[in-house]
Amino acid sequence: MTSPFLQIRGIRKDYGPVTAVKDVTLDVRQGEFMTFLGPSGSGKSTTLYILAGFQDPTQGDILLNGKTLLDTPSHKRNIGMVFQRYTLFPHLTVGENVAFPLRIRRLPKADVERRVKEALRLVRLEGFEDRKPALMSGGQQQRVALARALVYEPPVLLMDEPLSALDKKLREEIQFEIRRIHQETGVTILYVTHDQEEALRLSDRIAVFSHGKIDQIGTGQQLYADPSTRFVAGFVGDSNFIEVDIVAVDGGKSTLALPGGVMVSGVPLHSQGTGQKASLLLRPERIDIARGTSRDALSGQVRDLTFLGNNTHLLVDIGSGEPLSVRLPFGHPMLEGLGHGAEVHLSFSPAEAHAFRS
Repeated sequence: MTSPFLQIRGIRKDYGPVTAVKDVTLDVRQGEFMTFLGPSGSGKSTTLYILAGFQDPTQGDILLNGKTLLDTPSHKRNIGMVFQRYTLFPHLTVGENVAFPLRIRRLPKADVERRVKEALRLVRLEGFEDRKPALMSGGQQQRVALARALVYEPPVLLMDEPLSALDKKLREEIQFEIRRIHQETGVTILYVTHDQEEALRLSDRIAVFSHGKIDQIGTGQQLYADPSTRFVAGFVGDSNFIEVDIVAVDGGKSTLALPGGVMVSGVPLHSQGTGQKASLLLRPERIDIARGTSRDALSGQVRDLTFLGNNTHLLVDIGSGEPLSVRLPFGHPMLEGLGHGAEVHLSFSPAEAHAFRS
């Protein structure tokens, strides 16, 4: 059996008494787009810097094609890197910036010119060779940085929050370009972001970081539909949490007492504690809404309606905790005549909900 292309094994990083990364273990397939997703301070960038060789781990190992990288200095690891700030040389032209990694490797002039031309074609900046970075937009400068990172054909490309300085529209345009470039080149990419939408749009798989460790690894669909922890459930996608009582458990499925005495059975239970309280996850688009009240469903009043184009966002006050967020698609029959203060009741499929024991 062949070993994975890139292996991260038990990485830990301590800064004195503070542990920034603890026991991060991960296998990455060749050609995969793997994203490290998490809030600030969760350890995702530190893990990336250890991969790049900018920091040494306190313990653990990183192997590329079965060989450790830890005894190889960063400039000899042959790993590409793109940062949030473009780090372009302002006194050099676009062509000279892209050619820089090739020239320090002493490649023949003809090879340099050919590779620079190909790299600029890849990022759709043909004809910009003689322009200075200061005369380019932020999105164009980030494309130059990407071309420079790819021009020497590294086996692995690391990207640390590369689009966070761009506005939303431009960020989405560059996301599309990064995805296209990944498909065209087949380079293995490890990408750091705190933006869940960006992670879902770009990634083959996502590693969700929390407090220095990985909570869960999976495709975007797996993380959204079957989160393994309350943190992942709340961080990936829109979510509602209702505090409930656990009445019974049978084979990983639970019977829960909801606010107002409503009982529901068959909800998957993630046992992360021993208490009889749990947080019930309900996705806004998985909640059904009907007019009036019902003893067999959560009842409440509509407190807010916001039209968002392809859907309408409702806030429903059920008299316990925060109002529930509900999303109805454009043209849904329930929206006709629905207004503030309307009495409604809410229902959901137990199989599509998740309970996390407190």
